Amino acid sequence: MEMTGEKLSVIIADDHTLFINGLRMLLQNEPDIEIMNIAANGKELLGLLHTHSPDLILLDINMPVINGFDALKKIKSFYPKIKVIMLSTYNEEHLIEKAKAGGADGYLFKNVEKDELLQAMHSVGQGQLCFPHKTPVNNSVFDDSDSFLKQFQLTKRELELLQFIKQNYTNQQMADHLHLSIYTVETHRKNIMQKLNLKNPVELTKFIIQYDL
Repeated sequence: MEMTGEKLSVIIADDHTLFINGLRMLLQNEPDIEIMNIAANGKELLGLLHTHSPDLILLDINMPVINGFDALKKIKSFYPKIKVIMLSTYNEEHLIEKAKAGGADGYLFKNVEKDELLQAMHSVGQGQLCFPHKTPVNNSVFDDSDSFLKQFQLTKRELELLQFIKQNYTNQQMADHLHLSIYTVETHRKNIMQKLNLKNPVELTKFIIQYDL
């Protein structure tokens, strides 16, 4: 359903009231966007589609009753002209690929900037796809990761955490990103420090720089 100069009609499906309210505030004053309705879960969304025909749905992945992926499958089966952008807090390649395989037209992180959100919505409304670029991996480490892991007796998960630590991720951000508990992340960090015989975060940073992780 490509746009022809008219308002982009949108339904938002998400079970977090604060996020919904924030998104509504971001979009309500946009002259070329019309928020048609709000749904709190996939079942409610599918019910709305009996009487509403939006150009675009902003669809949360994690919702009760019927989750985003199951809702996506039904939307693309019964309403193939409706564009769908999946919303997620997780930058996980397997989730992005699952969204693509399910027929989604885009995938956005919930911490996206307003300008990027608007650009993605209009691009998808015009028939384009909008998915995150893959994060480049430092091949110098991962091509030779087995010997590196054996040298320091690290696991692949611990090496992955070192990559995030280099990017200044907090323990909570790493936990959210990797679908782990904060306790598990803290345990991994302690194990890394012990295996590398490091005493504090400064020494850990020096290690990361020294080995160009």
